Amino acid sequence: MPIYYLTAFESSGEKIIDEQIDAVNDQEAKLKGEEILLKKGGCEKSHRLTSPQGALILFHR
Repeated sequence: MPIYYLTAFESSGEKIIDEQIDAVNDQEAKLKGEEILLKKGGCEKSHRLTSPQGALILFHR
C-alpha cells in the first residue's frame, strides 16, 4: 500500500502534525488526511499531503 505524508505547521514554522498515511489511492489518502486534520485541529493551519511520487494531494497555506 502506498505511503502518503501529511504535515501541518503553526505560523511560526513549528511542525504540529507529521504523519504517514497508508492508502490505496489519492482519494482515500485525501479522506484520511482530512480526518486527521479535523481531529488534531490542523484544518486552518498551513498543511500539505503528498503522494509517494511527491504530488500535492491537499494543500492549505
